[in-house]
Amino acid sequence: MKFGLFGGAAQSGTVDQVVAEAKQAERDGFASYWMPQIFAHDALTLLALIGREVPRIELGTAVVPTYPRHPMMLAQQCLTVNAAVGGRLCLGIGLSHQIVIESMMGMSFEKPVRHMREYLTVLQSLNKTNNVSFSGDVYSTHAGVSVAGSQPFGVVVAALGEQMLRVTAALADGTLTWCTGPSTLANHTIPVLDRASDSLGKPKQRVIAALPVCVTTKVAEARERAAQVFAIYGQLPSYRAMLDKEGAAGPADIAIIGTAAEVTDRISALADIGVTDFAAVEFGGDADESANTRAALRALFS
Repeated sequence: MKFGLFGGAAQSGTVDQVVAEAKQAERDGFASYWMPQIFAHDALTLLALIGREVPRIELGTAVVPTYPRHPMMLAQQCLTVNAAVGGRLCLGIGLSHQIVIESMMGMSFEKPVRHMREYLTVLQSLNKTNNVSFSGDVYSTHAGVSVAGSQPFGVVVAALGEQMLRVTAALADGTLTWCTGPSTLANHTIPVLDRASDSLGKPKQRVIAALPVCVTTKVAEARERAAQVFAIYGQLPSYRAMLDKEGAAGPADIAIIGTAAEVTDRISALADIGVTDFAAVEFGGDADESANTRAALRALFS
């Protein structure tokens, strides 16, 4: 299992602060650095900048919403970023949420599985061959792109439900999950993905599990903080469904909290159920907790 880090500075930090955070992640030995795309910095723009100063680790988005971006535009952007970062880009994409796409952006969230299937078909054709000729219900795209110095980039999908996992197995390289606990990963996410891959004669896919992490002796306080910091995810229907599968009241119940030994044991156990990558979302409450959390994570691969 490989170990990555979610960028915490992306939402509130300056560009320089985000670059510094990614540099530290590389110095600390993480295999990957993941940039969220919410309502602050544009993730792909930042990764292009980061990749010029952070030369070794994988750089990924977690995740870029598909509806606002035509797949041809996104393919062109990602090929450009991948050229800038020397082939280290992993594009994480997802549907976002109905409330964001319809209520905030005024777009249709109709038939999301169909949307993702057609989106990936167009995106991956351009990614792998630089050309596409596709006519579907949502997209009709007949065009090509040419980005000198680039190469195909990896694509993972924030796939939670069974239908989306099957689309992922057919058209992407794996899944990147959030608010999905170990029981749900073991009994739902990974088996569905594996069965779909097997039926297509494809190798097992990448499973990147992202979860909140805090090393602390103040467990109750950390759980209360997790409940507050991550409260919105317990209210969004797609994440709520995963929490319900886990039997979790909210995100705090799937956060990895405890002593260094307890935290590293719980993270290490994810490899046994088929998780290929762990992406840590650190949420220390003070400088000591932050330092201890980072030290425990580093101990997993040093």
